[in-house]
Amino acid sequence: MAPVISSAPTSRRRAFKLSRRMNLISGAVIIGMLIAVALLSLVWTPLPPAKMQIVHKLQPPLAFGLLGTDQFGRDVLSMLMAGCWNSLSIAITAVAIGGTLGSIAGISAAALRGPFEALLMRICDVIFALPPILSAMMLGAFLGPGRFTAITAIAVFMIPVFARVTLAASLQAWSRDYVTAARAIGNTRLSISLRHVLPNILSAIIAHGAIQLGLAILTEAGLSFLGLGIAPPAPSWGRMLADAQTYLGPAPWLAILPGLAIALAVFGFNMLGDGLRDLLDPREANR
Repeated sequence: MAPVISSAPTSRRRAFKLSRRMNLISGAVIIGMLIAVALLSLVWTPLPPAKMQIVHKLQPPLAFGLLGTDQFGRDVLSMLMAGCWNSLSIAITAVAIGGTLGSIAGISAAALRGPFEALLMRICDVIFALPPILSAMMLGAFLGPGRFTAITAIAVFMIPVFARVTLAASLQAWSRDYVTAARAIGNTRLSISLRHVLPNILSAIIAHGAIQLGLAILTEAGLSFLGLGIAPPAPSWGRMLADAQTYLGPAPWLAILPGLAIALAVFGFNMLGDGLRDLLDPREANR
């Protein structure tokens, strides 16, 4: 009698693959909506985000505007839309700069090895000892608070993060047979890094970058909360939270709404990053 093969493992694999696809789809939808709102805010908001109407201050949602007004009578929905652009633009710029510099450093360290690799790791350790909030406070003392300070602080922290991830992935690529064959026929380390190593680790860099965008959004909000982010009157989710502290009792929506926006953005980027990692990693695809 032929043995009966249970379909349970197959069902579990299908459920796992479906969950991975849902992560990617959910994250892409959330981030797509946030990007659409950010771009829309450049050309249209219900009211000018900085327009004050003291006579309408602290109006609850639907009483004046869809999401009410703050202590200066500014439209909360307009501020959230404009703050979406500011938060996303700072986070994306910082991660792009930090990711590019960190990836170059990691790929170079994997190619050169020896003292350069050891030096890179020690520099990474030093930067990790200074979190972005502390780095921004030091930069703010010299440069003053603003967009440049926030981008620089986040980007500097992202460099060692990407350097370590890229170094680990590059070292694995250098141990592959196709790299050994490329070295045997006389290709230089630079040529191997660009033509063979980078294309094979690019998916890992992209997936990691999506996850780090969530951390960058959270860090930017923290910097703005401390007054080290984008300068007023430009709206920022973090500064909206800081301004709402005094009005938690009479106007709780002033804290709830930007808090939900930050949480949604971080959740969306984390889901997108997990989905991209599972989609682009062949080892995950074969599970």
